[in-house]
Order: sequence, then structure tokens, then C-alpha cells
Amino acid sequence: MTTTGPVHGTWEPAPAARWEDGFLSGNGHHGALVFGDPNDDRVIVTHHTLVRPNGGEHARPPRLAAELADVQDRLLAGDLKAAEGLTDGRPLQWVQPFHPAFQTRLRRTATGSADGYRRSVDFTTGEVTATAADWTSRVFVSRADDVIVQRVTTTGDLDISLDHRLSGAPQALGVGHGALRTPEGALLSLRARYPDSDRAYTGVTLVAVTGGTTELAPPAVRVAAASTVLLLTRVRRHTGELDVRAEERELRELLADGQSYDTLLARHLDLHRTAYTRVTLDLAADPAERALPGSELVKQPSKAALLERLFAAGRYHLLSASGLNPPRLTGLWTGDWDTAWSGAFTNDANVNLQTASAATADLPEVTEAQASLIHRQVADWRENARAVFGARGVVAPAHSDGETGLSYHFSREYPLHLWTAGADWLLEPLVEHDEIRGERDPRTAAVLAEVAVFYEDFLTRTDADGRIVVVPSYSPENRPAQGSWGAVNAAMDLSAARHALRTAADYHPGPDADRWRALADRLPAHRVNADGALAEWAWPGLDDSYDHRHLSHLYGVWPLDEITPYDTPDLAAAAHRALELRGAENDSAHGHLHHALVAARLRDGERVAAALARVLDGDFFHASLMSSHYPDLDVYNADAAHTLPAVLIEALVQSTPDRLVLLPARPRALPEGRLHGIRTRFGAVLDLSWTPDGARAVLKPHRTLRIGLWTSSGGRPLDLVAGEDHVLTLGTW
Repeated sequence: MTTTGPVHGTWEPAPAARWEDGFLSGNGHHGALVFGDPNDDRVIVTHHTLVRPNGGEHARPPRLAAELADVQDRLLAGDLKAAEGLTDGRPLQWVQPFHPAFQTRLRRTATGSADGYRRSVDFTTGEVTATAADWTSRVFVSRADDVIVQRVTTTGDLDISLDHRLSGAPQALGVGHGALRTPEGALLSLRARYPDSDRAYTGVTLVAVTGGTTELAPPAVRVAAASTVLLLTRVRRHTGELDVRAEERELRELLADGQSYDTLLARHLDLHRTAYTRVTLDLAADPAERALPGSELVKQPSKAALLERLFAAGRYHLLSASGLNPPRLTGLWTGDWDTAWSGAFTNDANVNLQTASAATADLPEVTEAQASLIHRQVADWRENARAVFGARGVVAPAHSDGETGLSYHFSREYPLHLWTAGADWLLEPLVEHDEIRGERDPRTAAVLAEVAVFYEDFLTRTDADGRIVVVPSYSPENRPAQGSWGAVNAAMDLSAARHALRTAADYHPGPDADRWRALADRLPAHRVNADGALAEWAWPGLDDSYDHRHLSHLYGVWPLDEITPYDTPDLAAAAHRALELRGAENDSAHGHLHHALVAARLRDGERVAAALARVLDGDFFHASLMSSHYPDLDVYNADAAHTLPAVLIEALVQSTPDRLVLLPARPRALPEGRLHGIRTRFGAVLDLSWTPDGARAVLKPHRTLRIGLWTSSGGRPLDLVAGEDHVLTLGTW
């Protein structure tokens, strides 16, 4: 692993003792957690579709539309707890929890030497490699063939099995094993039926042996004296029976015509490496620090080498977790059936935080994964709008298991079914992607129109001045100092409604657009409270509760451009005051990094650095460089790992369709570096380098236009011509 530039991988001198430290590979469908133990190697297999039935598969949104008008009347009349009654009385129903499938297990019948042991993951290839004196394992998850591939070379005999006995696995899980001979060696299968359900999943591993002998020892297979063993593994969730023979035929076809591990890897690299290498960050770190194993590097939180590696790891893990879906709370991985918060897609903050770097860091694969999840669920979003609000159009849920987008996870304390900002929040990254490529996706346009139609039906109540009132209104996941969670005019709802209506109008010019813009113009302005801070609720009598992990009310700052230091300096100052007053509550990683993203937009580099330090100093990163939700490695969670690259990018480069901001919030601890390949929302690729003496930016525009250029010296116009590189040198204008 070279140390002359940023390290695109990480390594450890010992096998993983905990699944949380297992190195990760994935293709956005299948995931693999690799332990790398030469005597008892385990690869935990996951898949985005693996969710355990818990009643959520039958749940529907509450039918509350007939009660809505009465609750609105009471809220507007001053009954601040009126929305607590807007429920059908059901108990809290969690979405179906994400879980692992099984582990492939390779045990040597005689203990081998561990001399020279090393395990590593190469971010550029997605390969996890472990080596010892007489043993080598290489594992990757193919983006081309949707299969987990492992090749093992060893001098010892191996017992190979599929083992479902992972932490928290239900005792009543109905498990059946199979072992069959094949021309290549053997086929192992594991079928698991969920308790009290007709749903099941089946895993299949084709064992292809070169040299040696293969002996069935159900439910395992014993391989003796082989020169290499190749394993191809897939898992499928299904109802009824799965045709294992059909799965066998598909896996055998991958080895047709003598195709090898290297052939399968090459097909995968065409997709994975191309995506991963588009953007890089070099912070001129010390080569000796770059050479450290990850578990040692995370103990040195002030080192540039750590930020380099976490940036690279974050991009790698984000890409690897995105395909069928964007990342879950745990990305694409877990070794435990008892995943916190169901391992859900938590839409009211976490999904968008994790994917925040996708557009600018040139990972359209991630944005397309988010679009895929959205478009599969639009029909469910329509049902939410009808059932809860009696409206046309769509309302997104706050939580999803990936199977449905129905709003059924809510309680008195978390009235998530009243959250109307979700559709705009989830669509915003898709709009940003369209801005970057200069072309509007008709699928995004269609959903935006449905969001606007919802607001036409929902935004019918007004205040004494004729301004629209958003009622009931919910600010995830906070409540006012007075009253209750379901309130009036939450700042996020105001920003989302304004943005959705105006963006839908931009995508749909004509009579509809005029009507939607007029409705947006009738929404109230944000309120500045007695502390000089942007208020979380723009309604008299609703005071702020500052000590909270969410920053929903600052949606207008990040990711929207509704509030900026350039266009709305007074509101930006109020937003900055709100950020100063915000507490960290339970010290969750997503709260710290959300804070950093908002601070970067407000040009506060010291606050960005402080928020990053809370995470880097707090022992949030496992040896795998996947992160935890809380300090001290408490609760495996992808928020910090996936969001950190976005924080660094926002601190160094920001753009809108007509503005470029260079080095807006660079932490002082990063005196020099180079950021390569960033995509801007005005249609240019940007390379940026900086030292204590100045900075240099190279813009490669795809469109001809005039933008505003902002640096620490102020702003000026900049004319760009498509196809002509434009070089900017800070300090010489």
C-alpha cells in the first residue's frame, strides 16, 4: 500500500474479533463483512431486501383525514396539544428490521501458521484480502454479476458450511440445509423461513475446487489438498419455494468457459473502480501516518492522514452500500438481527445526510439508488396523502424498510405521520443531480408535480393577515418548549413547501407553475426569536427547544440555498445564532455532522472543525472504518462514515446553479491539500489545490454561462465558456 499519496484502503495486523471490525465489500444489493481468520474464516452475507416480518408488512397509514379540520381549528385557536389526538390509537409499529442472512464459514481441519498475517481492503477494487504464511483469501462483491466472490488458497483441508447462527437470530427461525455435488465441486444451500410467516430467504454457495478432492459432509463440504477454492454466493428473499437448481445454473454460468476469479474481478472493476476514482482528496499527510493500520490511525484524531483515509473510506462504503437502495442506518451491513431502529431508511435526517456528497463527489450511482427507492414507493406516498390528509399528491414517510413507503411508524412523542416536508427533502438530491448534469429527469419532474398538488390541497388555512399556515406541522424530531410535537409553521415545513412549489414550477412551466408560485409566495417568512435566532416554529407562543440532535429548522441553509450569507445576510446571521444555541443532546454522530454541514454553508470554519473534532475525538470509528451512532463505538451506524466526505467538501467548495464559493470554511488544521474531480451545480468539474500561500482552482465547464465567484476577498462575476478550462489563482485578482 503506497504512502506517497492518499491511501485508498486500510489494513489490520490481525483478524477481526468482532463483526463490527470486519472489512466491508458490497455492490448495493449484496454485502459482505469479512473477518479474515485463516483458521476459521467467516464472511457474513447481507442483502438490502432482508427484512424480518414483524407486522409492519401488513400495516397501513392511519385514516385520519376526516378529523384533520377539527384538529387544525383547535391548533389555530390556541390548543397547542390538539395534534396529540390525531391518531387512530394504534401502538407503535416499527418497520420490518434489517438483518444478516448467514455466514459462509471456512474452517481448517488443522491449525495453520499465522506468521506474516495481514488483512486489508482496497477501496479502488472493493477487494478484502487476508494473508498468512500458508493461506490467502480474497473477497469482493461484484457490481457486474451480483455475486459474492471468494478465492482461498491454503495447504490445509477445509470444512465449508453456511451458518445462520448469528447474534440475535430467532430461535424459531426455520432453517434447512442442502449439500449437492456439482462438476465444479459442490453446491451448499441454506433456506430460512421467518417465524409465523410465509416469507423466507435462501442462500446458495457454489464451491469450485481446483485440484484435491471434495467430500459431502452435510450440511458442510470438506475440501482436501486443493490448490484453490472459489466460492460464489448469493441470497434471495422470497415467498414460497426458491428453485435452488436455477440458482445453481446461474452461478455455474459465471464459471463457463473457464472464467476465473480474475475474470470476474475485471468485470466488476469496470464499474466499481471507475466510480470510486472520480474524486480524491490529498491533505499532504505524513507518509508514516498514512502507513498506519486503521485501528491505530483512529487514535490520532488530529492527523491529516486520518481525514484522508476516512474521506476515502466514506466514499468507498457509500458506493458499496448503494444500488437497489441508498444506504440504511447500517449501510448495507450488519452482523446482528437486533439492529438499532430496525436498520431502517430513516428519511427525516439520516438518508440525506449519508448521501450528501453523492452529487458533488460524482457518485451518480448513489443518487440513482435513492431515486430507485423513491420511485418504487410513490404509490405508497399517494396513499399516505389520502389517508392522513385527505389530499391528492404525495407525502413521504419518515421511516421505511425498503419494501413500502407507507406512513405507519409513529407515536404521540414522534408523530411522524404528520411530517409533510419529507417528499421535498428526499427529492432535493435528485434536483441537485439534475442541476449538475444540466438535464431534468422526467421521473423527478413527475413526483415534484405530485408534491405541489399535495400542497395545493393541504395549504388551505390562513392567519389573520391572509398568510398560509402549515397546520399541523412537525419539526423532526423536536417539539416546542410549550405545546406538543404536532405544532404550527415549523421552519422545515415552510422551507420545504416553498422549495417544492417553486421547483415544481421550474420543471413544469405553464398555468400550473403560475399557480404553484403564487401559493409559495403566500407562505409566511421565517421568524427570528427573542434570542436573535431563526426560530424552529414561525408561530407566536412556540419557543425553541435548543438541546436537540436534529437541525431540521435549518433546512433552508443546508441543503437548500434559501438562506445564504450572500443573498439573505440577516437571515443567515439568525441561522448562525440558532446554530450557536443548538445543543448536542445525546451526542449522536449525525447531529454533529449535520451541524458541520450547516456551519460550512454559513462560512464558519471553526465551528466545522469543532463538530468534526467531536466525532474524531469521540471514538466513533471501528477498525473497519465503519462508524457508530454514539461515542465509544456504541451502536453500529453508517451516518458518520458516509457523511464525513460531504462535510469536507462543503468546507472547501460550494456551488449553486449560479454561484461558486471557494474555501468557505476550511478548518485551520488543513493548511494544504488538493481536491480533485468535484462536480458543480452550474455544470463544471473542479480541481482545487491550496497551501498557506494561496490556492488554485481549475474549472472545466460543460456550459457557457456567467456565475458569481466568492472567496474570502468577496464576490465578483465570472464568465465561463463550455469546453474551455478556466484557471483561478486566489490572491492575484
